[in-house]
Amino acid sequence: MPQHTPDAPVPDQVRQATRTLAELATYLRTYPPVDQAVPLLAPLLHEDSGAPILLGDILRSAARLVSQQAARPMVDETRQIIDGLREAAQEITDWHVLHWAVQRLSAMPDEFVIPAPEDQ
Repeated sequence: MPQHTPDAPVPDQVRQATRTLAELATYLRTYPPVDQAVPLLAPLLHEDSGAPILLGDILRSAARLVSQQAARPMVDETRQIIDGLREAAQEITDWHVLHWAVQRLSAMPDEFVIPAPEDQ
């Protein structure tokens, strides 16, 4: 029987996290000033604890979990799923370099101007 850890997240917590990301996406579509957006992007793209690193780790762990618990011999479809999870994990983890873009944006406050509202 699988061991349940007391601090394991529940599906509602994961849904809340994805809702928060969706709210961030919606907010960024409103074209806020860059100086307001960068502080929101900084933790999202942090080089050690940001979404690319965490999501990559989650996908690698999921691949390992499926691999360990798959019936033997493993069918091709299961192998493809595991390979897909591992490939996606690597690709997403590579996105951690985006933290440098946020750092550069933070260092360029005079580069951005708030556009004047359009007269209608």
